[in-house]
Amino acid sequence: MQEVLDRFRHPQLGRRILSQLIPKLERAGDKLGRKPNLMEVCGTHTVSISSTGIRDLLNSYVNLKSGPGCPVCVTDHSDIDVMLALARQEGVILTTFGDMMRVPGTGGSLAEESAEGADIRLVYSTLDAVKIAEENPNSDVVFLGIGFETTTPTIAAALQFAEARKLKNFLIYSVHKVVPPVMRVLLTDPGVMIDGFILPGHVSVITGRKLWDFVAEEYGCPASVVGFEAVDILLGINDIIDQILSGQPKVTNMYARAVSEEGNPEARRLVDHFFTHGDSSWRGMGIVPGSGMVLKAEFGKFRAEEKYPVYIPDSKPPRGCACGEVLKGKIWPYECPLFNNGCNPVSPVGPCMVSSEGACAAYYRYHRDQYKKPISM
Repeated sequence: MQEVLDRFRHPQLGRRILSQLIPKLERAGDKLGRKPNLMEVCGTHTVSISSTGIRDLLNSYVNLKSGPGCPVCVTDHSDIDVMLALARQEGVILTTFGDMMRVPGTGGSLAEESAEGADIRLVYSTLDAVKIAEENPNSDVVFLGIGFETTTPTIAAALQFAEARKLKNFLIYSVHKVVPPVMRVLLTDPGVMIDGFILPGHVSVITGRKLWDFVAEEYGCPASVVGFEAVDILLGINDIIDQILSGQPKVTNMYARAVSEEGNPEARRLVDHFFTHGDSSWRGMGIVPGSGMVLKAEFGKFRAEEKYPVYIPDSKPPRGCACGEVLKGKIWPYECPLFNNGCNPVSPVGPCMVSSEGACAAYYRYHRDQYKKPISM
């Protein structure tokens, strides 16, 4: 235990929390007749839980499942294929964040398209893509809009900037998603069995705590908005276990230094100006109604798919890849037959091994030698 605590920023506080938490976890296990199943929805939580040693430390007492919290990972295979097709269009400069470059689609990746001559440029912000559009007026600059509630405001800000500059060559291919609808899918799936949710801190900065009340009120599931330090995560788990033991589910805020009740209304207003909700396809889950953020009709001039209506006849995820089941928390990453068996961060088969927030990448980096057999559910 001390080796793990030494990784904490506040090891003594971590020890005090653990001294209370572990007995509670044991009682919760007795109450449920099995180890509690908690799901962290955010990919940053997945990495933090692994890198700090919390997953190993608590493995005997609780199952910490990784959910659909990695935006690259949940992007459907068919959307990757559209991105590849956009990259092949004459006169198009494709701009994207780095994680997308190596995600395999049908017959290749953006990195491979770039090697074959497609003009694909990595950017660090959406405004970088707008600047590229300003500097290349004779090309269409397409930005791949990927992410959850946290990143959509930055896309809206870029669109606002492009409108102000009267840019006609800046386009968006939006596969932005919102988290609550997919949580409803998980909560109604009998094969998932979630006893509590570690709710995403970054997303909640925008949405606010109150948005998540439906988790407890409609589904009777404990939940807590949690920060990203090791102590934050332990406090969040402790709070959820208290709810399980008391039989009084609610949605608490253990990240009050960053998350308010209402979130960031200005960011939401900016998003609502340009976007509306629509159906969206999630990897391994299919179409989730109302889970996508699509540009409103009056901003159709910014839609890449309207100017370049590509046709994808046969889009199929890679054979043997179980990324979809990992994203639903139905299997552990190492239970995928390809895990470290043809699929690794150097030569990934699925996006869960590509992204820095992917569960498979986290397990490969931190756990591939520990977990040889499935953890009991």
